[in-house]
Amino acid sequence: MASLRVKFGVLAAGLMLSGCMQATTYEATNTTHFKPRDKELLSKVSYAKVAVPEPFRRAIVDYHRKEAPGSIVVDSDNHYLYYVLNDGKAIRYGITVGEEAMAWSGIAKVGSKTEWPPWHPTPGEISRLGVPKFVPPGPDNPMGSRALYLYSGGKDTLFRIHGTNQPEYIGTSISSGCIRMTNEDVIDLYERVGLGTVVVVLEPKHGDSPFNSQMALQGGYGGPIMQ
Repeated sequence: MASLRVKFGVLAAGLMLSGCMQATTYEATNTTHFKPRDKELLSKVSYAKVAVPEPFRRAIVDYHRKEAPGSIVVDSDNHYLYYVLNDGKAIRYGITVGEEAMAWSGIAKVGSKTEWPPWHPTPGEISRLGVPKFVPPGPDNPMGSRALYLYSGGKDTLFRIHGTNQPEYIGTSISSGCIRMTNEDVIDLYERVGLGTVVVVLEPKHGDSPFNSQMALQGGYGGPIMQ
């Protein structure tokens, strides 16, 4: 009898786990939205084009949270960014998280978008990393190919979602920076979102769990805000 109970327990556990499994469809890079400048600069990068580990490759996944379609959700704990679709699906991107990315959480909107942005290091970064005060746009700029600047209450949060010249760190945490995506993934995201897109940045320990679901009060594109 005890043996039978153990078998039923194992079976039940297996069914519970299978019910929690996400249906994952990995997506290859689509270069349709790459502009001539993108193709030119991406062909000139000097960093190693390492493969992103499979769990952090761009994928369409089941999405159990309640944010509105068209929203972006940043789960820093688990190194994922979600773009919410209809019908319980989302595009999940792997991200790199830095100290700045852990310093802010809440609901914001995309207030500005830039292709191939310049980099203006903070005084702390200049002192710590020995970098210049200004780094022009280019294939090896740490801001990468695109940047989304997040605003809350009409003010810049100083929180950014941008590309990277260190794709080997996707899926990990490093010493500095905001939310980094591969240059290919951030181009993909950039083309999907507009000014006013709601961005939900989850608090630490409030990652992708059905028991901690939060809702963006509005999704998709909002009205004009600071440029």
